[in-house]
Amino acid sequence: MPDHAGPPGTATTGAAPGDGSTGSRPAPRRWAVALSGLLATAVALAVTELGAGAVPGARSLVLAVGDAVVDSVPGWLERAAIATLGTADKPVLIGTVLLVCAVLGAVVGLLGRRHRTAACLAIAAVAAVGVVASFADGRTNPLLAVVVGGLGAAAGIATLLVLLRAAPHTADTHADADAAPATRAGSAGTPDAGTGEARGVQRRPFLQLVVVAAAVAAAGATAGRWLTSPDRVEQIRAALRLPAPAQPAPPVPADADLGIAGLTPLFVPNEDFYRIDTALTIPQVDSTTWSLSIGGMVDRPYRLTYAELLAMPHLEADITLACVSNQVGGQLVGNARWQGVPLRALLDRAGIQRGATQLLGRSVDGFTAGFPVRTALDVEDAMVAVAMNGEPLPARHGFPARLVVPGLYGYVSATKWLTAIDLTTFEDEAGYWIPRGWAREGPVKTQSRIDVPRATAPLSPGRQPIAGVAWAPTRGIEQVEVRVDDGPWQSARLAAALDVDTWRQWVLEWDATPGRHTLSVRASDGTGETQTDQRTPVAPDGAAGRHTIQVVVAEA
Repeated sequence: MPDHAGPPGTATTGAAPGDGSTGSRPAPRRWAVALSGLLATAVALAVTELGAGAVPGARSLVLAVGDAVVDSVPGWLERAAIATLGTADKPVLIGTVLLVCAVLGAVVGLLGRRHRTAACLAIAAVAAVGVVASFADGRTNPLLAVVVGGLGAAAGIATLLVLLRAAPHTADTHADADAAPATRAGSAGTPDAGTGEARGVQRRPFLQLVVVAAAVAAAGATAGRWLTSPDRVEQIRAALRLPAPAQPAPPVPADADLGIAGLTPLFVPNEDFYRIDTALTIPQVDSTTWSLSIGGMVDRPYRLTYAELLAMPHLEADITLACVSNQVGGQLVGNARWQGVPLRALLDRAGIQRGATQLLGRSVDGFTAGFPVRTALDVEDAMVAVAMNGEPLPARHGFPARLVVPGLYGYVSATKWLTAIDLTTFEDEAGYWIPRGWAREGPVKTQSRIDVPRATAPLSPGRQPIAGVAWAPTRGIEQVEVRVDDGPWQSARLAAALDVDTWRQWVLEWDATPGRHTLSVRASDGTGETQTDQRTPVAPDGAAGRHTIQVVVAEA
């Protein structure tokens, strides 16, 4: 029978608390050690968040692990996440990483119930995984990442040991059973070890430490996020004055926007423009220290500051961008007015060497996207963009500069937070998405979408507009046709065209009759090609097929 000379919670065999062994000392309660491990992990992560915000070159371990997950998951899972979650995929991933960390923390605490040394090593191992994951980001200084990760691990271990030492322990039921009745009852004025009052006294110091640990974790995480807030970049953007473009976009025709309620506007506001990229958090790039290098297979490599890029002659163009993950009828497409420096001017200054077949854009976060050099030279409006819809690029859309190339899906062309343009070959290097199963070249397919009516909205019988948008960048839209149920294809009225690189609005007036109806749309581009009715998935080079919806018209 264990011999307990003192009340529950005191060591009686000479084993010191925290030495990795509990000896005959009663074990801490499971709920307390699980909570201890969770809070220790939270403190460790909070310290690394604070360090990442305060020390340039360090990295948030949560985001580093999240990026590693994005880089390692199979393509089918990435496509499923985008299709299911859309632009909410990043918050969900970060939340999942935090949830996994919480579970691991609780497991570490349970491990520390009997094996404290092993629990401490587990916290160090978790921090090491995050540090190693952060090395993949080109902005990370490895030495600083190790230092910050080590500080986080040390803080987590210290928190764990303090909490475990204070954790309430299980009562020794054997000793209670053998104790004399008077002993079990306790002396006058002394709470019985088995009473609720005693348990409350035992838990109070632990719960006080829990509150302190939780406060430290919350303060550290909040301070880290505050230090990496977008305020600095927004102040820079607010102070910028864009140069007048040497080549402005042509005036917008009065009948280019049909003005139909529910129809996507001709120019999508910046805050509503879709965002799909691999960055878990939006890079906050200081344009006063940013530069763009043009190198690789060129005769005269050079580097431009942001001021020098602004000083070059600019063009302005209306261009529709589309994501390769856009499903038929999806929302991952938008039109905007872009301003920037023509790619051709930048490449002419560098002098392209013979044999260079690929222009590879590099982002500050390590993302790459490549497309044929010939496209950069032949597509007139291909540019390094610095403005979107009349204002400096928003941070979420690539500030201070990004690539915009009409006619190509973003995964091969639209490098945001651009920091380098390298001339290379497709054999020497592949863009980020190509090894993950996507096609090497990604021309945007001719597509159309029904915006009005909504499939879920009840309709009244009588005259109703069927309206939407259609796009085929670099080829233009020449015709849009609509079919109701199994009837004939009818030509819709097209809004005036801005450019072959932009989408066009369209509308067909429909005499709606009561009942359920199927509405379909198809577009024909400037080459005479009409959308196929054969549905294909988004992988490997973009979805194809005709958008079809079901609507219900009420009885009169």
